[in-house]
Amino acid sequence: MDSHKQPARDVLELIGNTPLVRLRGPSEATGCTILGKCEFMNPGGSVKDRAAAFIVADAEARGALLPGGTIVEGTAGNTGIGLTVVANARGYKTIIVMPDTQSQEKQQTLRALGAELILVPAAPYSNAAHYVHTSRRIAEETPGAVWANQFDNIANRLAHLRTTAPEIWAQTDGNIDGFTCAVGTGGTLTGTGMGLKEFNPDLVLALTDPEGAALYNWFAHGELRAEGNSVSEGIGQSRITANLEGLSVDTQFRVPDTEALGYVHDLQQHEGLCLGLSSGINVAGAVRLARDMGPGKTIVTILCDSGLRYLSTIYNPAWCAAKGLPAPPWLRDA
Repeated sequence: MDSHKQPARDVLELIGNTPLVRLRGPSEATGCTILGKCEFMNPGGSVKDRAAAFIVADAEARGALLPGGTIVEGTAGNTGIGLTVVANARGYKTIIVMPDTQSQEKQQTLRALGAELILVPAAPYSNAAHYVHTSRRIAEETPGAVWANQFDNIANRLAHLRTTAPEIWAQTDGNIDGFTCAVGTGGTLTGTGMGLKEFNPDLVLALTDPEGAALYNWFAHGELRAEGNSVSEGIGQSRITANLEGLSVDTQFRVPDTEALGYVHDLQQHEGLCLGLSSGINVAGAVRLARDMGPGKTIVTILCDSGLRYLSTIYNPAWCAAKGLPAPPWLRDA
């Protein structure tokens, strides 16, 4: 880290420029260098801060978001947190609509940051009561409000095209052979992938999907069809969002929660990295990509957020037992 860097003018300047960390266990297991981009170090605690900053800046530039206005969004939590951090810094209010199935930590964080939090029952996207549709209606009915629309607002993927991809390229000195991550909105995989492909068209871009999502079958077989289920939050998509349009991947993986949790537990216990399940899914995908490509390659993935957002879920032995999932080994007798 550059100790001579000037102080940031505001919290927005702290978004991005997150470091890469070598994941020792996955690297040694594959003979590759597997690097994680530490997006949990953003001020709002997740990769979603990048999209939030670009979405707000875009709304301001278009004149859609005026001083004292309100930002409304439907989110699994992290985008809402990112938007609220950005909104607080810029003088806006936030109304966040979230499924009531998301972690208590995310709900409490949003309230603590000052967002108006509206919880709705989980519902399929085809249902008018889905959290995304609910947020759109609230935005339409609220004077001075804009709908962030993270799934179909391509300012989301532009954030990664303009920041995440060039950061990774610079941090690896261009020595990167593959990139993979999961999809929620599609912004991170599409923007980062397209950006890295601009630097090196031969880079291997891979989708890593949780079970219960439809994109694995879309890219493998041309069919939007989901199989299985996952307790992961913020990832897993059943449709082609605007942020996914034009995306082409070189390969795809589908990772069960049990496999991903193994990496979450190992990285916490042996490398000091406390991560959420989506990060575990990403690391599992990076390991699979490394094994497909062979030793000596450099693979980068996204460490989306901290495990501290999931103390009541994947770090809670009783919750894990109820879901039929393995608890962290050091907590199993707690």
